[in-house]
Amino acid sequence: MLETNQTIIKHKLGLLNLAEELGNVSKACKVMGLSRDTFYRYKAAVDEGGVDALFDKTRRKPNAKNRVDEEVEDAVVAYAIEQPAHGQVRVSNELRKRGTFVSPSGVRSIWLRHDLHNFKLRLRALEASVAETGAVLTEAQVVALERKREDDVASGEIETAHPGYLGSQDTFYVGTLKGVGRIYQQTFVDTYSKVACAKLYTTKTPITAADLLNDKVLPLFEEHGLPMLRILTDRGTEYCGRPEQHDYQLYLAVNDIEHTKTKAKSPQTNGIHWPAGKRSDADRLRTLSPHDLAGVLPSRVPQGCVRKH
Repeated sequence: MLETNQTIIKHKLGLLNLAEELGNVSKACKVMGLSRDTFYRYKAAVDEGGVDALFDKTRRKPNAKNRVDEEVEDAVVAYAIEQPAHGQVRVSNELRKRGTFVSPSGVRSIWLRHDLHNFKLRLRALEASVAETGAVLTEAQVVALERKREDDVASGEIETAHPGYLGSQDTFYVGTLKGVGRIYQQTFVDTYSKVACAKLYTTKTPITAADLLNDKVLPLFEEHGLPMLRILTDRGTEYCGRPEQHDYQLYLAVNDIEHTKTKAKSPQTNGIHWPAGKRSDADRLRTLSPHDLAGVLPSRVPQGCVRKH
């Protein structure tokens, strides 16, 4: 029995296969709603050229006269690498200023032929060109590549090369203790090694955010001789503020750590912390004893006084 995954000829093969299964051409044609002439035309095509002969053959032939000149095509491809952030309308306009006339739709067609039809593909072509030729990037190209990096971060696409290259920090609300109030967990994850550090606090402030780094994170990396180069956070008030007055940002500056912030309304990067933070709820807090909370919560808190929020 003939088989294929091409949906475009599925009904044609279905007719041939059904006739073979039933052993009756007329019955198969009646079931499929096709004529016997159609069946024998399909069967003759398969006997002569195989399954591929069942594909509909278009009568249209490519018209080479509609293709732009090679010089114009080369100019569009070169400009796509020179200015990857420009859209097709702007490319058409800028090339006109240089004496090369091509419509926006013509630019789009050329991009499609060369896999340059979106911003990321043009940036990929730029990176390949620089790697091959060793050319120095222009200011516009640098801005485009930095924009891609920010977009990747906002989309959860994190570039990380080694432990300490990029850490990610976030705050989780854990629950409420009677007589104490709300409990928060500061969580840090190294995006390369997936090593995580966490600590509980009764407040969510720049001081507590910096304390996690000072008490847990930096000592751990210093113990292994690793620098912490960059930290990614959201735009919460515990991480962002005036650099000259904000305790967390001052701490990063003193320790020569670059601070990268996610874009607003881009929660994808929270997935980095989810494995470490998903158990930080009231059920998890219920299992902690006063000894586990020593140094974080007042010693007067009795065991089993946790209530769900």
